[in-house]
Amino acid sequence: MHMADALLSPAVGGTMLAASAGAIIYCSRKLRKEMDTGKAPLMGVLGAFIFAAQMINFAIPATGSSGHLGGALLLAVLLGPAAAFITIASVLVVQALFFADGGLLALGCNIFNLGFFPAFIAYPFIYKPLVGNVPNKTRITVAAMAAAIIGLQLGAFSVVLETVASGISSLPFATFVTLMQPIHLAIGVVEGLVTGAVVSFVYQARPEIIKSVHEARSLGATPLRNVLAAFLVMALLTGGVVSWYASENPDGLEWAIAGVTGGEELAQPQEGVHAGLAALQESIAFLPDYTFKKTAQQPENETEQESSLGTSVAGVVGGLLTLVIAFLSGIFLRKQGRVA
Repeated sequence: MHMADALLSPAVGGTMLAASAGAIIYCSRKLRKEMDTGKAPLMGVLGAFIFAAQMINFAIPATGSSGHLGGALLLAVLLGPAAAFITIASVLVVQALFFADGGLLALGCNIFNLGFFPAFIAYPFIYKPLVGNVPNKTRITVAAMAAAIIGLQLGAFSVVLETVASGISSLPFATFVTLMQPIHLAIGVVEGLVTGAVVSFVYQARPEIIKSVHEARSLGATPLRNVLAAFLVMALLTGGVVSWYASENPDGLEWAIAGVTGGEELAQPQEGVHAGLAALQESIAFLPDYTFKKTAQQPENETEQESSLGTSVAGVVGGLLTLVIAFLSGIFLRKQGRVA
């Protein structure tokens, strides 16, 4: 559901960038008060895991479309809404800057759509009431499924509103929303199942992590080494190996756009803000589209081995970059809290 710049006007893109920046400032202030010893390492390894997981597009049967894990709901359950929003923002910034996944003008929209609704709407108002005070595998799965579906439906609808409000594409509201909502319902079901499975694993291994978020208390001296190691290994394996088998079908947003336009790609404005940001992104992204950058001396067609190697490098490097950024964000906020 990563939006491209071609969908957005500078006014809408700038407004959503300001909204996401405001949410990051709010979350940072909140974390200064509640950050404890164990949360920063968790933010790092979970950010790496979500980066890798988002590389795995799974096919949606009978549609020709695909989807991937959003991840913010999982982060909210394991970290709390504020830390989840900072972590998913770290993932999306790394994707946009270094892998050209999602436009720079659209970065604020992508952070808000993928982060705000799961962390601040679906988690507190859907997941927590359904899971109750005595979680078990069934409750966790049902709550994760309902919350993931609601979060994705809100995010998908927000994409439609932002696109139509921008007015630079010819995507009619009624047709666009009719395609966007059902396909993201299917993606939400898969995300709910994956989220439920991962949360159940953590609850069995270290229930203190779930309880600390649910009951708003510190992790204290909870030993996290095994959980941190497990998520780091899963991140490296997912990004380095499992990513080879990702579906090549267009994701839900691309599929919906193709359904409206008859398969034609949307043309991005070739001047002004769009052109400037596209040039900036091209100069920064060193592994665009999660593979090696092509040069004038290189052939356009790469071998299957080169493609797999590029994907592996992108998965490992991106995961480690996200780990470092999310971890350092947590450490910085913790130190700021101590000083305050």
